[in-house]
Amino acid sequence: MSKYLVTGGAGYVGSVVAAHLLEAGHQVTVLDDLSTGFREGVPAGAEFVEGRIQEAGRVLDGSFDGVLHFAASSQVGESVVDPEKYWRNNVAGSLELISAMREAGVRKLVFSSTAATYGEPEAVPIAETARTAPTNTYGATKLAVDHLITSEAVAHGLAAVSLRYFNVAGAYGAYGERHDPESHLIPLVFQAALGQRPHIAVYGDDYPTPDGTCIRDYIHVADLADAHLLALDAAKPGEHLICNLGNGSGFSVREVIESVKRVTGKEIPVRVEGRRAGDPAVLVASAARAHEALGWTPRRPNLDDIVADAWKFTLEKNGR
Repeated sequence: MSKYLVTGGAGYVGSVVAAHLLEAGHQVTVLDDLSTGFREGVPAGAEFVEGRIQEAGRVLDGSFDGVLHFAASSQVGESVVDPEKYWRNNVAGSLELISAMREAGVRKLVFSSTAATYGEPEAVPIAETARTAPTNTYGATKLAVDHLITSEAVAHGLAAVSLRYFNVAGAYGAYGERHDPESHLIPLVFQAALGQRPHIAVYGDDYPTPDGTCIRDYIHVADLADAHLLALDAAKPGEHLICNLGNGSGFSVREVIESVKRVTGKEIPVRVEGRRAGDPAVLVASAARAHEALGWTPRRPNLDDIVADAWKFTLEKNGR
């Protein structure tokens, strides 16, 4: 049994990973300021400390075996209009966390990174060797933290793995998406199905894809959590491993809407609008490195299964 600090463990992905760690028999402490997370998202059995990542020094000591770092501001649009918040929270906060880890002698880190570090892809599927050229502040700050982690590994022997997510979806029992405001496609389509919004907007239907709508790589949040536990085992002192996480195949916006129709049995009002600036036609991951280095393979790649788990969580959240 090991002991881990999970920063941002009251959020969507952090809560699912914390639950997986507990199920594997580990001790878990969650550090979260609840600015975007929810107290009910902290799994039973985890110690909860309310606070920012800059305060990790008051939590960490030599009894911890590692840190899983999810705490970050993550709204792409907001990052463009309020970049200072993102540099302060994501980069300066991560620097404080890594410094506190060094002082406490905690030498293992798994970092929640993002496909936004790549920007507009030159080729798909996207491999970790692809050019990194973020098109927004959010992606830029995550890439900066990846560089920070590499420096820490080289200079001070940190064992680190960064996991770059593509489109995370689904739910794991009582743990699912509670974003406010919501920006992810599947929960937004659910809102249209429940009559909580008049329609779902499709931003562009003239892309060079089979049905004209954008294609994205959706990965079940439980598969994502599996990768984090494998990353803890794979982390090696003085090395910083970066792995993409995705299914390696994508689903279009229209395919997602059709999946929600099948799972919910409800009609979904749809309105086609103009393209959004900066939306690539296709974003799909190559997860070959994660398979080779972590021994990770997604176990829940079916879109209807992903949607069904998320729908069950949404109904329970809405008291239905």
